[in-house]
Amino acid sequence: MEFKPGSRLKSSVCSAEVVVVRPPTGDIVLECGGHPVTPIAEAAPEGLALSADHQGGVAAGKRYVDAESGLELLCSKAGQGSLTANGRPLTLKEAKPLPSSD
Repeated sequence: MEFKPGSRLKSSVCSAEVVVVRPPTGDIVLECGGHPVTPIAEAAPEGLALSADHQGGVAAGKRYVDAESGLELLCSKAGQGSLTANGRPLTLKEAKPLPSSD
């Protein structure tokens, strides 16, 4: 699957939806809940269930990153599945501290 900035993707097993903010530098397999994500316009595959190892969940409005590939996603709809890229869990991007106004 090709990832472009602004691409909207959804989980195949939960209600999670994400938007690509920064695409990866190479080819990756992006999964949510233990199964590959699909473009928002496509129908999700039938018969899949949330994997017990990938139930960390994602929160709406939060950014998730994979440091190795450079991928950055914005979660637009929360879900029960956790995000992985090539089997690596994506981490929550921390906000940058604002400079002091002293």
